[in-house]
Amino acid sequence: MDKYSFLNAIHPAYIAELYDKYLQYPDSLEPSWRAFFQGFDFGIENGSLESLGIEQNGQSIPDNLLKEFQVIKLIDGYRTRGHLFTRTNPVRERRKYEPTLDIENFGLSEGDLKMTFKAAEVLGIKETTLGDIITHLKSIYCDSIGIEYMYIRKPEEIQWIQDKLNVNDNQPNFSEERKKHILKKLNEAVSFETFLHTKYVGQKRFSLEGGESLIPALDALIESAAEKGVKEFVMGMAHRGRLSTLTNIFGKSAKDIFSEFDGKDYAQDIFDGDVKYHLGWTSKRKSDSGKEINLNIAPNPSHLETVGAVVQGIARAKQDDHFKGNEKAVLPIIVHGDAAIAGQGIVYEIVQMAQLDGYKTGGTIHIVVNNQIGFTTNYLDARSSTYCTDVGKVTLSPVLHVNADDVEAVVHAMLFALDFRMEFGRDVFIDLLGYRKYGHNEGDEPRFTQPKLYKAIAKHDNPRDIYAEKLKKQGIIDDKHTAKLEQDYKEKLEENLEDSRKEDKTEITPFMKDEWEGYIYAEEDKMMEEVDTSFDLKALDEIAEVITKLPKDKKFLRKISKLIDARHQMYFEDDKLDWAMGELLAYGTLLKEGHDVRMSGQDVERGTFSHRHAVVKVEDSEEEIVLLNQLKGEQANFYIYNSLLSEYGVVGFDYGYAMASPITLTIWEAQFGDFSNGAQIMIDQYISAAEDKWKLQNGLVMLLPHGYEGQGAEHSSARMERYLQMCAADNMFIADVTTPANMYHLLRRQLKVKYRKPLIVFTPKSLLRHPKVLSTKEEFANGSFQTLIDDPEAEVAKIKTLVFVSGKFYYDLLEKKENDKRNDVALVRVEQLFPLPAVKMRAVMTKYKNAKDVVWAQEEPRNMGAFSHLLLHFEETKNFRVCSRKMYAAPASGSSVRSKLRHQKVIDSVFDKNNDQ
Repeated sequence: MDKYSFLNAIHPAYIAELYDKYLQYPDSLEPSWRAFFQGFDFGIENGSLESLGIEQNGQSIPDNLLKEFQVIKLIDGYRTRGHLFTRTNPVRERRKYEPTLDIENFGLSEGDLKMTFKAAEVLGIKETTLGDIITHLKSIYCDSIGIEYMYIRKPEEIQWIQDKLNVNDNQPNFSEERKKHILKKLNEAVSFETFLHTKYVGQKRFSLEGGESLIPALDALIESAAEKGVKEFVMGMAHRGRLSTLTNIFGKSAKDIFSEFDGKDYAQDIFDGDVKYHLGWTSKRKSDSGKEINLNIAPNPSHLETVGAVVQGIARAKQDDHFKGNEKAVLPIIVHGDAAIAGQGIVYEIVQMAQLDGYKTGGTIHIVVNNQIGFTTNYLDARSSTYCTDVGKVTLSPVLHVNADDVEAVVHAMLFALDFRMEFGRDVFIDLLGYRKYGHNEGDEPRFTQPKLYKAIAKHDNPRDIYAEKLKKQGIIDDKHTAKLEQDYKEKLEENLEDSRKEDKTEITPFMKDEWEGYIYAEEDKMMEEVDTSFDLKALDEIAEVITKLPKDKKFLRKISKLIDARHQMYFEDDKLDWAMGELLAYGTLLKEGHDVRMSGQDVERGTFSHRHAVVKVEDSEEEIVLLNQLKGEQANFYIYNSLLSEYGVVGFDYGYAMASPITLTIWEAQFGDFSNGAQIMIDQYISAAEDKWKLQNGLVMLLPHGYEGQGAEHSSARMERYLQMCAADNMFIADVTTPANMYHLLRRQLKVKYRKPLIVFTPKSLLRHPKVLSTKEEFANGSFQTLIDDPEAEVAKIKTLVFVSGKFYYDLLEKKENDKRNDVALVRVEQLFPLPAVKMRAVMTKYKNAKDVVWAQEEPRNMGAFSHLLLHFEETKNFRVCSRKMYAAPASGSSVRSKLRHQKVIDSVFDKNNDQ
């Protein structure tokens, strides 16, 4: 009996299903099927099926079935590689790829074109000829849309995609009214750019020309998403096409944009503003069916792709705050440039967040406005990957490549992406392949670097005219239709321009105004006011009772049990609370007052130095116990997440979260303080400058472990000098505190004021368990944040040397003072470095008037730490004796012996002015 005779009864569709499984999970197949497919693939690749034993001893696969399987292999070829052979490039010839999809490469010939095959049913059509099958395949995979998806590992997602593609052969099928609406939005995009080009000659606007189909696509996306239950849209995009998007999608008045082009001063004095194509916007809009939706486009700096992380944080905050974790109600959209998405590493960081508990937002729609060029750099010099969107494959996201000239295909692809996101809660990438009509900005000459390309672009019709011509041929519009659309829209813009020129100043509309209702802007004098951060002692006792007791019915590691028991003792018996208790009680009290607390960063659940243990694990099951979420009575949510090994992306995310949720205490903690270097762009462009540029407040807290304990150059310094250099007037708080109670009040102050400022805290390492770093319950319950702490032991008349110091170095000096019994030295702690408590510092200097020797002491080198900051902000510093390490390029020595020697020399120099470094 023929060993393949059983195949006679097998339907080709079933073979196709098995073959898909074989391609993804070969080991899941029964061995004979696996051997069959392995043999067939080998035969196809080598041009000989007979050599494989597929025909042996007169036994063979039935010829008709072999042909069916060859057709299945052809279909798989189109699904896997069809995107390489599309008509998606409007101005350039596509690169050539081998092997092609010619039928000969699949063991088929022209003689087979008229044969009928049941394999057609795989495409959702009836049995038909090979010629018809190829026509369908080209329409689905090789027309204006190319799609990559066969690397996805979930069969249900692949099946969903294939079923979707089979509808209309992946071709749009819009009504006449819908087509007219698409033309209307396309006209707005084209006419807006033409109007600006005429009225503001040579001004930078980073036009969308060549990618105008983005506007009707975004319009369709928002309308359709509203019907599917999306309530909020959060978009991030760089400058290309931003002004058109603001006007034609987000409803920003063209009048306001014209005012910004005219370079008028701002009506508000409290900020300096930014260029027009960086500003954010929030608006409410009603969908065509009457559903109210909220649109947000986040402000962004010129650092491309940075805003993507911020958008994710905003979206997550909205999901947590307003929709109780319903991810489908908030849709993040990120518009990329092709050079940026391929070249900027933060994109990879953001993509890696997409499915993580602490950062997921239910799927983002990524749209690339692909100009095929970055400033002056050709795409061939801009990436090694085939496509700029290949980063999307990291998370096995589908990627659609679309010809930007085919506006219906663009809208169709956008709706496909939305459906996939809503169905599976995952990212989708759309590569909108177009061109850039002018140079990087409208003053550049692109022919210097791409003369051939720009000759082709100069002759190329815009997408509106291409589409209008198509609709005329279909008899949907006449010659006058487009001219009327253009005239009406232009007249509206002229009216806006006239109105804008009647006004002397331009006013910036606040971003996310509803979330920030009731908050005020604070200048330095307001920031220096004392704030009531007290908390009822009995209520504090209740919180402490919960967070110092583990469930008795679960088994924990002995070390954890001892640690939690020790916390109970320190609170209820010893009244000596350490750093971890101070921190956890700050969170607990805020939770009881109705504030969510969110903390993320590398290893924050336990804490890098094993001090926090906010999440404890049951020994046998690894069940997570979060005691701060078990407080008695009503409480808010405590969210704490170990992050991926990212600083840039995670700080951006948490900054966005804090931007959208001012009522939440949002914290990012660095594993070591200097790790924040990786997030320097976020610090420079958002944290230090956003209020000045964009009128944006933000209460993000950054905890940066800092202190010289001989761990080498990379784990000693949080580079406080960099943060302090960015301080100006009223842009943030910077603190280097020394007691658990002061840390507690500092964190509570962050939410007890009616304004928000970023807070940078240089947190300790060795002090986490230092025997002197303790506070009492009374200091927690009834104290307040101390910007400066005087020497509690000093006898004023005896003091000859007054030492100002901050942070952990205080305890090093204190040990020396006590060991040497130096009652002529007063150690005064500057707990807040910005705004500097200058009034209190001067009062202390007056108090110790006998001290002719006034010292600034720091463990950092002279060119680092806070010394240069004091010179800028406290005039008397120029007369101080400075005790520090010498100037160095690296923060500390890699040798612990050398580091200790240098450290001791600084300590000695504080107490002996003849022994200066």
